[in-house]
Order: sequence, then structure tokens, then C-alpha cells
Amino acid sequence: MSSAISITNLQKTYANGHQALRGVDLEVQERDFFALLGPNGAGKSTIIGIISTLVRPTGGGVAVYGRDVATHVYETKLDFGVVPQEVNFNPFEKVADIVMTQAGYYGLPRALARERTEKYLRKLGLWDKRDVRSRTLSGGMKRRLMIARALVHEPRLLILDEPTAGVDIELRRSMWDFLQEINNNGTTIILTTHYLEEAEHLCRNIAIIDQGRIIENCSMKSLLNKLDSQTLVCDLRHEMSSEVFAQHTLPGFRHVDSHTLEVDLGRDHDVNEVFALLSQANIHVKGMRNKSNRLEQLFLSRLKNSTV
Repeated sequence: MSSAISITNLQKTYANGHQALRGVDLEVQERDFFALLGPNGAGKSTIIGIISTLVRPTGGGVAVYGRDVATHVYETKLDFGVVPQEVNFNPFEKVADIVMTQAGYYGLPRALARERTEKYLRKLGLWDKRDVRSRTLSGGMKRRLMIARALVHEPRLLILDEPTAGVDIELRRSMWDFLQEINNNGTTIILTTHYLEEAEHLCRNIAIIDQGRIIENCSMKSLLNKLDSQTLVCDLRHEMSSEVFAQHTLPGFRHVDSHTLEVDLGRDHDVNEVFALLSQANIHVKGMRNKSNRLEQLFLSRLKNSTV
């Protein structure tokens, strides 16, 4: 499989001397769903700015589907769409017109532009709002409008910079479904997000950047396998007092309240062992979940241990 993006020794130093990027090497394969994570100011937006030719690097380079973005600006821009963090369309323009105008930038014939506009506004639940001024949209609708605009020329690569920031949980889940659909249909996606459960749910590969350097670059599965332990929360089917709990031999378990137990599960132990212990004690569980997001635990530990 070929590379969608190849980043080699990428560096960026601003006029004030701030080093935003310090020799970043990164490769994203075609059709991948890739997470680029890091704290604020780590360099994520700088990388996106360089890919989209809005920021000029001071060293290294970026290739999109084998073409240098610095020397093949027009050709590479046809290959990708970008959804930025900030809403950046005309608030007084109508929803459909915003997408149609973007199609015009890419030279789509008017009939095709109209067809694509309807296609993506329908897919993103905005077709009923096509004739309203964009300033009247909710925050979540504005986010979806930016995705429709980025996809109207049907690029091979979609770059999403915090696409669900400020979006409610229900709408976020529907956006996840849509993004998984287009990824399954062949669109490569690069995602930056502060919702780490979002990255864990959607992405197959991940890079973590801190202070301008990549400190982790691997598959999501292999990264999560590095987690030494996790805390499981067991939701009990029947009420249990602390006195009754004390009568059971359940090593490692903690009584949280009348309907909740917690247990720390090491990497070498299986969740079935937890169920077996509870079953032996005649304790019935109606649900089990992680106390905290697994990726969040690893993300914070990697940042804590990174040195620049």
C-alpha cells in the first residue's frame, strides 16, 4: 500500500525563535484512519498548516501521494480536504452556497457541484438547512458544514483538526459513523482530537507529538497493549453493603457503593478471571467498563516520560 502522506525531517522555527517542529518524520498509509495527538502547542496545527501550504517549513518536506506540496501546490490540493479548528466561512452566506462556492474553487462543473452539494449536505444532515444563513446554525451544524465543504471535491485525503470540539455526544457519535463510512470507502483520514476515546474508537494508527517531536508512532492496538494495568468498574445487579462485601474473599476488589465494585486488572490477567471470581462469590454483574479511557492513561504517561 502506498503512502498518502510522507513527512521527512520536518522543522519549523518562527521569527521569535520558537521551535514548533524539531525534525518530524511521519508516514500515513493510503486508506488509513490516523490519529495525531498531542497537548496544546505540541505542533499538530503546524504540521497541518505545512501540509495545506499555509505555513512554510524551515527544513524538511512533505509529500502527498508522492508529490512535494511545496512544488506541486495545485495538484496536491486536489488530493486533500481540510477541516480546521475554527469556523472560517461567511456567516451571512447560505449553507448550500458555501459548499457550492468551494466546489467552484476546484473547477467542478456547476451541475456536478450542485449534485455533490446535495449529496454531502444530505449525508451530514444539513439538507433541510440549505437555504438558511450559516450564522443561524448550531455549533455542531457548523462543524458538519465544514466537513461537507472539505469533501465536495471528493479528495483522497481528509484532514480533521478537532472536528467534534463542542459537539454533543449524540451528534459526535453520528459523525463518527459518517467518518468510518467514508474511510471504509477509501478516504484516508488524519484526525487530531482532545477526545481520546474518539481516537481510540476510530483510528488504527497513532502518533503522539510533544514539544515538536514525535514521541510515539505505532498502531493503536500495539500502543494499548503497552498499558500495564487498567481499572474496571463492575456495576452490580443487586445491592451490596460494605458489610456484606467484607464477607467475601475478593482480592484486589474495592467496594465503591452499594451497586459498584472496582478492580485493578494487570496486563497478564484476563477479564474472564474477574467474572469467574464474582461468579464464585455469587455476585451478579449487569455491566463492566473501564474507569478511565485506556488511551488517555497511555497518552498522559508518554507525555510525562518524554524529554526534549
